[in-house]
Amino acid sequence: MYNDKSYTVNFLGLSINDREIITYLRKTLQLKEICQKIIYQRIIHKAALEQGLIVTPEEIQSEINHLQREQRLATDSDLFVWLEAHLLTADDWKASIRDRLLQQKLAEVLFSQHTEIYFIQHQPDFERVLLYQLIVPYEQLANELFYQISEQEITFYEAAHLYDIDERRRDCCGCEGKIYRYKLKPEIADVVFNASIGELIGPVNTERGSHLFMVEEYIPSELSATVRQEILQQMFVQWIEGQLNGMLQRNNS
Repeated sequence: MYNDKSYTVNFLGLSINDREIITYLRKTLQLKEICQKIIYQRIIHKAALEQGLIVTPEEIQSEINHLQREQRLATDSDLFVWLEAHLLTADDWKASIRDRLLQQKLAEVLFSQHTEIYFIQHQPDFERVLLYQLIVPYEQLANELFYQISEQEITFYEAAHLYDIDERRRDCCGCEGKIYRYKLKPEIADVVFNASIGELIGPVNTERGSHLFMVEEYIPSELSATVRQEILQQMFVQWIEGQLNGMLQRNNS
């Protein structure tokens, strides 16, 4: 928890002051990102005020009830322990919920009428693929695995489980799940979305290593509720980044 007057965080009985926090964020190159998010919040509050948007106590309570069910916080005691573990007060939590709901309302007001047009203009970006991926550190190893998989000496799933550099992917035998085209790098999206189902793809070399891919399913784009939210989020991010850039330009002029 923290003390508003002294700006001191109480971490498990140990005091950490605001100067220590800022110094750590600066030294670990995180301060710029935090400052950016604070300015974003100012922009959201100003725009919401101009639009006459508010979040009611009933809306906040409804979201609290939902989150308590989601986090399995059945009693007030459970909630208190959870808040303490996250260094939050009840008021902090309500304020964070209010900010999130306000952002959602603002995104709806600004862009809900434009999602269908955006989808039509960017429809290929919302095609999805059920993708399996294997990343190893060296192209030579990727070539060896490509040969072994092609000759059916080992399956793609076995190779991913044994050799992938990422523990999560090893546990999932290479499964990345259903991925939108726009979330892949263009050079990877090009080869993945032009491959046949079940075709072994690669190696493709990036800064992460040498990749092998396999596609299990292609899913056509459609304007579902999930895609609509993705579009709203994309448009909102572009808008708020533009607002920040405009502020910086005016400040420097």
